[in-house]
Amino acid sequence: MRWEVLSRTERDSAYNNALAVPDSARLKQAREAASVAVRAARPTGLDMPYGPAPRQKWDLFPSGRREAPCLVFIHGGYWQMNGREQFAALAEGMASHGWSVALPGYRLAPEATLAEIVDDIRGALDWLAAEGPAAGTSGPVVLSGWSAGAHLAAMALDHPVVTAGLGISGIYELGRIRDTYINDKLNLRDDEVDRLSPIRLPPVRKRFDIAFGTAELPTLVAESRDFHAHRSAGSAPGKLLPVPDADHFTILDTLREPSGLLARQVLELLALEVA
Repeated sequence: MRWEVLSRTERDSAYNNALAVPDSARLKQAREAASVAVRAARPTGLDMPYGPAPRQKWDLFPSGRREAPCLVFIHGGYWQMNGREQFAALAEGMASHGWSVALPGYRLAPEATLAEIVDDIRGALDWLAAEGPAAGTSGPVVLSGWSAGAHLAAMALDHPVVTAGLGISGIYELGRIRDTYINDKLNLRDDEVDRLSPIRLPPVRKRFDIAFGTAELPTLVAESRDFHAHRSAGSAPGKLLPVPDADHFTILDTLREPSGLLARQVLELLALEVA
């Protein structure tokens, strides 16, 4: 794909996952309904603030063993949509393996800049490092995220509390999205594109596995492949994980299901890091 010769409509379509997946609305509604049930069943650790803004809160699902490993999952929505509450169902997969799971919220554009959103995630991790033991989780942290959340996970991989990471269907180069509808609320500047694109930064030398669905938009597939190549060129560890037949939305099922490919990968990822 020669990005420079595409029309604005073609560029918008290259990142429009809802348009590319005809039943995306049904999949989203099903995940959100399941998340309501999970939060109702486990209300103790919900809405724990790490900052003063309404969205600067955690949903924590401790395993009951303080030293158990913890999956931190960052939601997506192109940095301008969704909330942690809509993704609580994803805690089911790793919780079944005895893990704690934690979902941070963060401010959204245009109320917050992308730099401020990145700072929110780092601030949330600061809180988890300091307050996590009292809240029931002090084990090693695997940092994961989906779509825009994968970008945020990559940007926070160097945080001291993080052992390893997993990016799912991520955005790692901001230069192209500046030419799409996504930038209408982000209003990215040249300097922000340079310092907030993980693919333009020296790779963090922690393991970061990069997953994508084989049925995703070609642009999203390229984002994952290109970022993995960038990290490999810098000798940074991590696998490239094509998830067979998964699209941008169904790929999350493989994290939610205890035997799903990405749930199993999280287990392997930590096992390799602590071996």
